[in-house]
Parts: sequence; C-alpha cells; structure tokens
Amino acid sequence: MSSIPSNVSSSDPAGQSAAVPGASPTFSPLYQQIKALIMQRLQSGEWKPGELIPSEVELGNRFKVSQGTVRKAIDELAAENLLVRRQGKGTFVATHHEARSQFRFLRLMPDSDQPQTTDKKVIELKRLRAPAEIARLLGMKSGDSVVYVKRVLAFDGVPTILEELWLPGALFKTLTLERLAEYKGPMYGLFETEFGTRMIRATEQIRAASADGDAAELLAVEKSSPLLCVERVSFTYGDKPVEVRRGLYVTNRHHYQNELS
Repeated sequence: MSSIPSNVSSSDPAGQSAAVPGASPTFSPLYQQIKALIMQRLQSGEWKPGELIPSEVELGNRFKVSQGTVRKAIDELAAENLLVRRQGKGTFVATHHEARSQFRFLRLMPDSDQPQTTDKKVIELKRLRAPAEIARLLGMKSGDSVVYVKRVLAFDGVPTILEELWLPGALFKTLTLERLAEYKGPMYGLFETEFGTRMIRATEQIRAASADGDAAELLAVEKSSPLLCVERVSFTYGDKPVEVRRGLYVTNRHHYQNELS
C-alpha cells in the first residue's frame, strides 16, 4: 500500500482509511487522492444519487486537506458528470433522473430544433445464457444468466431506434417486462433507483449497417435501408461493465452528435 502524505489523514470520522486501495506506489497528486476517496464514498452509497454531499470545507476537515484541494477534486468529478454543482445550493451526486443527463449516453439529435415527443415500446424481455461475446464484454462466464431486452424508441411517432440490451442476470434478477413497460422515465434512472446501479461511463463503436427484415419492419423502413449501428458497453463504479447495448438508428431526421476536447 502506498504511503499517505502527511497532510492527508489516515482515517476519517467514518472510520475508513484514507489510503486508496490498489493505489500505485508512484506519486499521485493530492487532489487525485481526494478524488479517489470521494469516489469510494459514491461507490459505497454513502452519498446517494440526487443527495447533497458535504461542503468543500467539511470535506477538507474530514480528509485534513485544504479547501482548494477538495475543490479541484470536485471540479474533475463534476466534469465527469458524477457530481453536479448548483449555485447557492451546493454539490449533489448526479442522477440519471435529471433532464440534463438523459442525453448524455444517447447522442442521436434531431436535425430540427423543435421539441419532440419520445415513445418507448418494449418488444421483448427474456432471460438467457450469455453468448460468448456478451459474456466477455460483461466480464462474465459464457453461459451465465443475462437479461435480454429489445425495444423501439420513436420520436414524434416515428420509429427511430431499435435497441438490444444485455444485462447481468444476477444484478437485474427482478427486472420484468411489465415493470420496464410501465416505467416512463429514463431507463438508466430505473437501473439507478431500483437496482442500485449507476452508469458512469461508456465506450462505443459506431459503424454503418443496413436493415435486415426484422429491423426494417420494426423501424418502418425498406429492407437494406442504411442505418447507423452503435454498440455500447456501459460501466458503473469500479470500472465494472453492467450493460451491453446495440442500437440501430434511422438518421433521416436525426444525426449523431459528440463533442471532442
């Protein structure tokens, strides 16, 4: 275990060590160590999605570091959409129920600036043994239980996205077709609230595709029509993969948008 700088307490009021488990013996900036400690608290559920976290002054006292060090750690966590600063109110744990976060993972944007309505139709939910590739992406054994979901998203009544999802069966063992169909909020909000699983980052692969018979029927397009295929693996705290998602996008009225920095 790496040594703890003299100005970081080895324990806090919660009785937890301030040393970061698995930390590299190489030098790590102090604010990065505080960031890791805050991440530990988020992962443990000490501060739940939507909740106010202690102030920078309180955290500085807790970890025996300056307010500026805490602020720099929180700045990075806010930039990564794990925390949200609210002027005059404090810093809160980000939640997928916020309107601002609902398009963080869905990057398909309308060509028009006009507001659009969204409808979600669950086609299928079943439990099956994980195919080898899905098991590999989820860090599971081939044949382990997964929950498979198939659904269509329509914008202004026009079917636009056909999605297939694979979720670890043990983690989502109580997810049912009925619950998913009746839930009107964002899917990641449901995962966060009812299954204690918050998606914090994702990797995507994007390629061109064409509609097969099933996709053409569900998306109301001609067979072999051009589509955008987006394959995503989403991760929760601890860099643990908890979802594989494959989406086929109709881009007649929409475009994929990302910001590069």
